[in-house]
Amino acid sequence: MSLHQLFSILRARRAAAGLILLVTLALALAWVLVRPASYKASAPVLVDVKTDPVGGTALQGMVAPSYMATQIDIVKSDRVAERVLQMLPAGEEPVKSLKEPAARKSAPQAWMAREIQKKLDVKPARESNIVNISWTGSTPSEAARVANAFAQAYLDVSLEIKTNPAKRYAEWFDDQVKASRDRLETAQSKLSTFQEQSGIVSADERGDYETARLNDLAAQLTAMRNRSASSAGAGGADNASPLVNNLRQDVARLEAKVSENSATMGSAHPVMQALNAQLSALRSRMSSESSRVGDAAQGAFRSSKSREQELEKAIEAQKTKVLAMTKQRGQLSVLQREVDSAQKAYETVSASAAQARLQSLANQTNMVRISSAIEPTEKTGLSGMQTMMVAGMGGLLLALIGALLLELGNRRVRSVEDLAMVTRLPILGTVPTAGAALTPLRLPGAPRRLALARSIA
Repeated sequence: MSLHQLFSILRARRAAAGLILLVTLALALAWVLVRPASYKASAPVLVDVKTDPVGGTALQGMVAPSYMATQIDIVKSDRVAERVLQMLPAGEEPVKSLKEPAARKSAPQAWMAREIQKKLDVKPARESNIVNISWTGSTPSEAARVANAFAQAYLDVSLEIKTNPAKRYAEWFDDQVKASRDRLETAQSKLSTFQEQSGIVSADERGDYETARLNDLAAQLTAMRNRSASSAGAGGADNASPLVNNLRQDVARLEAKVSENSATMGSAHPVMQALNAQLSALRSRMSSESSRVGDAAQGAFRSSKSREQELEKAIEAQKTKVLAMTKQRGQLSVLQREVDSAQKAYETVSASAAQARLQSLANQTNMVRISSAIEPTEKTGLSGMQTMMVAGMGGLLLALIGALLLELGNRRVRSVEDLAMVTRLPILGTVPTAGAALTPLRLPGAPRRLALARSIA
């Protein structure tokens, strides 16, 4: 379809097209005049990224998109809407107008919550951690009041979401602390009872008296055996006596002197007789002294052997006692480990309980309301002039579509191109209309309308 054909159709269907345009403008004007006024108020809320001093967690930089989407869903949840209904005055809008229809519903509170959610709009600010909570109302005060209520209800619900699990955990941890304390007291009681019955205070053998006594007896036996071995290695008791050694040396010197004098003197010589008498006396003294020392040595040796036997018996008895105490000390170690394990478990549970209890007492979250919603000064949506301009553009488009649809329903031959299209034959000439002489001249190449077309139309 050429542009000339389109204008021909519009010229022929100008009445219908004009009617469509006027109806569209009339409808738009009626909507502008009768539409209810609406105002939109917004309350911005910041999702903070600083470290939580209670929970110890932090969101670094920009909050994750999934986290922001979760916060938006929380704002739009029924729980927040029901909290808003509790916060709004019952005698003011929008609760006042919702009470009567809600009374006919099976779940009035849930129905009212869904109704106020229809005018709620929650959007995150671009490239920031701010969530804008907006609500559209019939008056500026209503819009601001409900928007602020949604922002505050969102903060309250976020705090409940944070603290309620912590409260349940705190209660559970309190029960665990009691159970851990009971286990610790039972383990300590068993340990104390065993220590009283066995007389063992510590499981460390180094500080035990019986073990020290066993070591002391072993040291005494070793010293006794070393002393006996040293006495036997020194040549017996005679070599150990200084008096016997001196007498032996005197006898040897006197024997040498007698042998020397016997070469020049006879045995009847008075000097030889004196020397022999002196030598006999020394030998007799040395013999008696050696016998006395030997008897003393034998007594000491027997006493040493007896002492060694006593020490060996004492060591065996002490070993038996130490082994028994070692077994008891093993039981003491087991009981001590049970006490240590119970103590560690009690400390761990107590620390977790304290942390959960601290979190349950928190009175704020990482959500901060930047400012309260203020009453808007302008209505939402398009102004009257803008509405009429949009209606005019839409009316022109509808008029064009309507004219084309009417033409398709009742096709007419309105130009040379239409005739050529219908007959599929070349057009040799055209006959001007009766008033063609009075009409202005056309351009040589401009198509002309058939005279027959006028009569047909």
